[in-house]
Formats: sequence, structure tokens, C-alpha cells
Amino acid sequence: MTDLAELAQLIRADSKTQGQPVSKLGYFCAPFRPASGPFADKVIKVYRGLSDASALDRLKTCHDDYVQAMYDSKVGLPQTDFYLLDMDGTRIPVIVQEALPSDSMMRPLMLSRPVDETLEMMEAAGEVISTFWHWAQDIDTRIGFHPSIRNFAYVDGRAVFFDTFPPLIHYSRDEMGKMLLTFSDKRLMRVVGPLFQNKVTGIQDEWYSPPETLVGLVGSACRLRPDDAQAYLSWGRDFAQRRMQPWLDEALAGMQEPPRLPGYWTGFRKLLGLQGEPNLKEKGET
Repeated sequence: MTDLAELAQLIRADSKTQGQPVSKLGYFCAPFRPASGPFADKVIKVYRGLSDASALDRLKTCHDDYVQAMYDSKVGLPQTDFYLLDMDGTRIPVIVQEALPSDSMMRPLMLSRPVDETLEMMEAAGEVISTFWHWAQDIDTRIGFHPSIRNFAYVDGRAVFFDTFPPLIHYSRDEMGKMLLTFSDKRLMRVVGPLFQNKVTGIQDEWYSPPETLVGLVGSACRLRPDDAQAYLSWGRDFAQRRMQPWLDEALAGMQEPPRLPGYWTGFRKLLGLQGEPNLKEKGET
């Protein structure tokens, strides 16, 4: 059982006690793994608190349901627990997740390994995407999935998905659009974002589309290794024909050229100082 008092003390501690952030790619928080102590085998993710108690209670319910969906769909999610931690009179959403080996993160592996090995990683990640969406066809609530390369580890030949926030279940499109602003840890996004609410809301659309999640995975690989883009496009088209038959036409249509992120999202990302590779230039573009 998690010692919540110990967890609160850890969150209040300085960065030396907390240990190093495990990722600088996060939009909602900077996950960290404690250097020692009872949580040394965990990754801790701390999110913004809210004054709206009912919204927080709903968040916990949705997150619990989403984690259960991840377990039921067998995407390989590590043990993941969600708490509303009382911190100085404010309830703070906190996720405590079983830590994965630091050298298993798929993004740096995709950058460092030979192309044939990266294609094996893509196949493993594709299997997770296919498994989830075939399972989700029988689900009668709005549910999404965000299987970008940065949300996977690669362990013993398997892709392990580990991202559960925000919980992409039960919320309407408009509600999720507002959550993308409410829980951003970037004050600039919370201040400026409402002026572009329609654009911000659109960020999520890929996560709720089976073919677009595969296209998004391929696009990420192409941006990470532009010289190998054709290999990833070829893999993606082949995989879609083998494992994404219900959504084949739309998936193939999105992989004729290296997929591109919307310009507004790359702009937001640059403005917020988030890591990420640029889109590949289109033919004739300088």
C-alpha cells in the first residue's frame, strides 16, 4: 500500500531528493524517479490541482476506468495508481507508476539503433495499437489512445505503453479540449490557449481515430529519422494491410508521404519550449 504521507513529503522535497526528471517531453508535467527511498522503483507524475472538487472526483473515476481499460486491452501498461493527494489544503492529482528500465525508452532507441532494429520496434508498437483498437470496437463509451513513440518503452521485444494522462475515456471532445489547457503545466498555454480553443481542441482528434494513431506513429518515426522515412512509410502501409483492416483505406491515405503535424501544434510546441522534431519538408519546400 502506498504511504501517502511519504509521497507528499517526497513531492515537497527539493530536486536532489526527488531525483532527475525521466523525460523533458511532457506537456502536463515533468515525471521524475526518486534517487532512493521507498519510491525508487516508481515514476512520479504530479499534475496541477483544481479548486473544483467534483471535477477532481470525476478525473479520478475516469483515470481509474482508463487504467482498467489499458489492463483489459492488454497494451502492457505497468502498474499505475492515481491519487488525489491533499497538499496544504489543495488536492493534487498524482500518478505513481512502476518504473521501466531507463534504457528502454523507445524514442532514444529509435534514434540510436540501426534501421532494421527500429523497424522491429515499430512492429511491436504497431501491435499494441492494433490490439487496443480491435479491443475498443466493443466499448460503448468515447475512448482514445495516444501511442506516440515517446509514450512507449521497448522491453524484451515488446512495446510497453505507459501514458494515462489525461484519461482518454468518457470525456466529450469539448471537455477534453478544455482539459488540454486546464492541466497544462505551462502558464503561457493556460493564458494564451483559450484564444485558440478550437485549435487546441483539435490536438486530440488523432488520439480518437484508429488509423490516425498508426499514421501518427509513422509520422513520429519519419521526423526522428528523416533519412529513413521511406522505410517507415513502407512498414506502415504493410502493417495497415496486415493488422488494421477495418481502417485500411484511411490509414493508407495518410501514409503516401511522411505525415506532418499541424502547423499550429508545432507552433505551440516551439512557444512552450517542448522537445520535438520538425516536420519533414514537402517537395519543393525550402
